[in-house]
Parts: sequence; structure tokens; C-alpha cells
Amino acid sequence: MVDILFSEYKNSNIWIGEPVVVDLELDDGLAVLTIDRPQARNAIAPETMDQLDEALDAAKGARALVIRGAGDKAFVSGGDLKQLAAIRTLEGAAEMAWRMRGICDRLADFPAPVIAALNGHAFGGGAEVAVAADIRIAAADIRIGFNQVALGIMPAWGGAERLSALVGRSRALLLAGSGTILEAPEAERLGLIDRVLPRDSFEEGWRTLARSLANAPAARIKHVLSGVTPTEAVDAFAHLWISDEHWAAADRALKKK
Repeated sequence: MVDILFSEYKNSNIWIGEPVVVDLELDDGLAVLTIDRPQARNAIAPETMDQLDEALDAAKGARALVIRGAGDKAFVSGGDLKQLAAIRTLEGAAEMAWRMRGICDRLADFPAPVIAALNGHAFGGGAEVAVAADIRIAAADIRIGFNQVALGIMPAWGGAERLSALVGRSRALLLAGSGTILEAPEAERLGLIDRVLPRDSFEEGWRTLARSLANAPAARIKHVLSGVTPTEAVDAFAHLWISDEHWAAADRALKKK
């Protein structure tokens, strides 16, 4: 296993004087991206955005990507209000929203399956990061909510649209418009969370699932599910059929029989 803490960037101007707040672990096709700001409940600050972009660049080629927060208290608690409070203009607010929306779009558009491992609570912008993933796995004791209305604002990172796609327009308006906080089992019932695991087996559980998705067919399936023509779907299948991986697996299956 290779643990990358962006040492390759520390000598560049980007990283001089800046702490590493995003860790990237690469392990046999699986990329695990960890927002490591537990003292701030893994809130998103400007340097977090910069390093998330760099992490996604470094994760190119991975067959599955996991995004998680450090510790067990918070997945992502939203934007870092202490730092983002300096933004007081219309232009500045729009620039910040576009910046983080672009990162969430990169997560959603990542070629391989993306799993949000909700190790802790996901509130506000944290819920927006979670729904940018293809799959959400949560520890049983976490909560999730689009509660931006408590600050007199709304989801701005693409979360409202993605929430609507997951739970329906009326339910999305109810949840985000009221700022409702959901317990993990209720979020699973509504389709906001895909799988809830006991806390004591959460770490092993999300890693096992992520590894099961770190394969070429899963990436092709994600592409087809995003909406392609029948010709493109058949072409994706045909490329898998002639691959070495397929015939090695087929030979093993035939030998068992």
C-alpha cells in the first residue's frame, strides 16, 4: 500500500506554509481521499478546496474512489464559517460557490465508482459532498441534513439538484427547505443513504464494499447508467468481453465446472 500525503507538492509554491488537510491513499486500484481537519469537524476551507482538486488529479486511473472524513465525529460539517466569513460580496460568494460546486461535479463525474463513507455527521455542505458520490455508506450513529437554511442560505454546491434526483422534488424541498436532520436509518429508508453499517464494523465494511467495486466492469456500468445509447452500451460490453480479465475469469469458472 502506498500512502500519499502530497509530498510531491510540498516543494511547490502551492504548498509552502500550508498544512496538508487532504490525504490520499492509493492501494491496488482503490483511492481513499480523507479530509483531515478533525479539529474543525472536517469543514471545507479554501485550502481544503485546493487540495481536493489536487487529490482528484492524483487519483486519476483509480478503479474506485472513497471520500471520507478523519475521526468518527464528522464526515464533513459544511463550509468553514471562520474562514468563509471573510467573503462579503456578491461576486465573492458566487466565486466560492462555483469553486466548490466544480469539485463536487468532479466527484460526480469521476470515471470509476465513488463512495462516500460517512464516518460521522454530514451537515450542510457536507451533505452536498456526500450526494456527489455514487454511493453513500454510513455508520449507524451518524446524522445527515441539508440544514443551510439555519444560516439563511441554501445548498450551492449542486446538492439541491442531486438531492432531488435521489429522493424526488417534493421531498427534497421538504428536507432542504426545513433543514431537517435525519438519523441514518431514516435517511436509508428515503434513499438518501444506500447502506447503514454498525459502528464497530463500519471501517471494514466500507473498505470491503469499495474493493468489490474497484473493477473494470463497475466503471463501465457507471458509464452506462449515466445515460448512453444502446450502441454505446453494447460497445462497453464488447470491450469487456475481449479483455484478458474476462477470459481469465472465464477459464477459472470452466475449470471449477
